[in-house]
Amino acid sequence: MELFPLMAWMDKQNQTVPGEFILMRITDRPELQAPFFVLFLTIYAVSAVGNLGMVVLTKVDSKLQTPMYFFLRNLAFIDLGYSTSVGPKMLVAFVTDQNTISYHWCAMQLTFFILFIISELFILSAMAYDRYVAICNPLLYTVVMSPRVCWLLVAVPYVYSASVSLVTTIQIFISSFCGYNIISHFYCDSLPLLTLLCSSTWEIELFILICSVFNLVSSFLIVLVSYILILKAILKMNTAQGRQKAFSTCGSHLTVVAVLYATLAFMYMQPKSSHSFDTDKMASVFFTLVIPMLNPMIYSLRNKEVKGALHRMWKNLCKIPI
Repeated sequence: MELFPLMAWMDKQNQTVPGEFILMRITDRPELQAPFFVLFLTIYAVSAVGNLGMVVLTKVDSKLQTPMYFFLRNLAFIDLGYSTSVGPKMLVAFVTDQNTISYHWCAMQLTFFILFIISELFILSAMAYDRYVAICNPLLYTVVMSPRVCWLLVAVPYVYSASVSLVTTIQIFISSFCGYNIISHFYCDSLPLLTLLCSSTWEIELFILICSVFNLVSSFLIVLVSYILILKAILKMNTAQGRQKAFSTCGSHLTVVAVLYATLAFMYMQPKSSHSFDTDKMASVFFTLVIPMLNPMIYSLRNKEVKGALHRMWKNLCKIPI
């Protein structure tokens, strides 16, 4: 009996269905398996606790019920989502003899990974727009960034991301796979999977290329235009205190955006001649595990309101009788 109707339908469409795929390891050196397992387990645990804590904190603290923290809560949920879609399976590979993943779990991993990655780009764009309204139109902020608008700015990226994710996954998994089932990556990603297909892949590749360009360019332009307008508004402010306060509200978001886009540029804008599997693996680890760990740290260390909320929560926990 099939786990999901979609999987059963894909099986019927694809008559050449491998039972499982073999994933590459982060390292094949036996002496590094245990240290890497401890290192990445620590990174994933810190990431999971940090992002889950941010979701809970921005939900329960009465002083964090503003649009900015609504978007931050969604960013933390997304970071938790895409690190979890890759992290646990990667950790299992360090303690098993063969790093395999079933056909259906590979499809699920690809679906959720694409969904969360695209969502992250557009949630960061929504956060940039939120900062633009807060700084450039403070008197209209509560009107412009109403709860309905905030939900719309979150719902549209989720629906769009889910659509792109499902179309990409279905297109790949209804195609005919060759007998070779080794994926040249440590998780199921679209481009390594395309190399395993026997049928023509140009339509899928074109779809991925168009979506990737649209996602990166449109989200980056929203962020760029928002911050250009913010900078112009800050430079027109009369007091240094006002400028400092405006910069402080944008500092955390700018740091997160800079880290994310710098990593994406490193991963996808290198010349083909300089690409190596080891370099790509390390960049992917940073992208899928380290960035989700850094984001809650950046927002908690650079944001006085988040630090205040953490302090209040800690005080309330200490008052609970044991």
